[in-house]
Amino acid sequence: MKSPLTPISIISVYQNSLGDLLPLPARMAQCTPDTFTAIMNIAKDLANKKGKLILSDLFRSYDMQMQSHLDFVSGKKRAFSPPPGGSFHEAARAFDLDLDAMKIPLSDFWVIAAKYGVTPVIKQPKPNVSEAWHFDCRGSHQIVYEYYESGKGTNFKPYPAAAAIAILSIGVHVDAFGENQQQAALQSCLIRLDKDIGNIDGRIGRKTQTALEELGIVFDLNNVSNMLIQVENMVQQKFSTEFTLPSP
Repeated sequence: MKSPLTPISIISVYQNSLGDLLPLPARMAQCTPDTFTAIMNIAKDLANKKGKLILSDLFRSYDMQMQSHLDFVSGKKRAFSPPPGGSFHEAARAFDLDLDAMKIPLSDFWVIAAKYGVTPVIKQPKPNVSEAWHFDCRGSHQIVYEYYESGKGTNFKPYPAAAAIAILSIGVHVDAFGENQQQAALQSCLIRLDKDIGNIDGRIGRKTQTALEELGIVFDLNNVSNMLIQVENMVQQKFSTEFTLPSP
């Protein structure tokens, strides 16, 4: 099973003609179940401190990410935006927020965010630093980040590796893997199941075969889809909060 997305209703920085704040536009207002839960809990904690969680961005489609990247390249957008396949926004696991609306120091917000598995992308809580407004809910994809950070994978840097497989996990194409989307998704699942398979590159070798066999999955290169379904089911069981849609 792919990680599902759920709509989310939350106030955004966008305004109507009267200056009233509007909900985040529908094209951006969707996220994974665990991200939904994290955002709602953070919003409640901020409200208790007389602040508000107001977003400017959440989910981005492939085309939206491409436009964001082109805007960065052209200079229209100052903050760095990678090409498609490299942002947690594309996995519906990243959000950008209005720092002033929080009404608390950024360092205090970091503490709140950490309670719900949400992490910043900058090293220190300095609001004047670019991307101070960007936060990720990486979930089990943090395992892939740490896998690459430890040197077990070498064909990506840690952050792009984790972002790429998070995007694969919701069933979206990642250009870096070409025609081997299912194979790469299979490898990423194995890493999240604590297996060492080398690089996530879509090329299934002996390490991937051994990992599958250790999990009791019959290795069959002619039926990658079946192997992928089995490991995705195992991932779903291990990380159930990433697949459980919130109650209405």
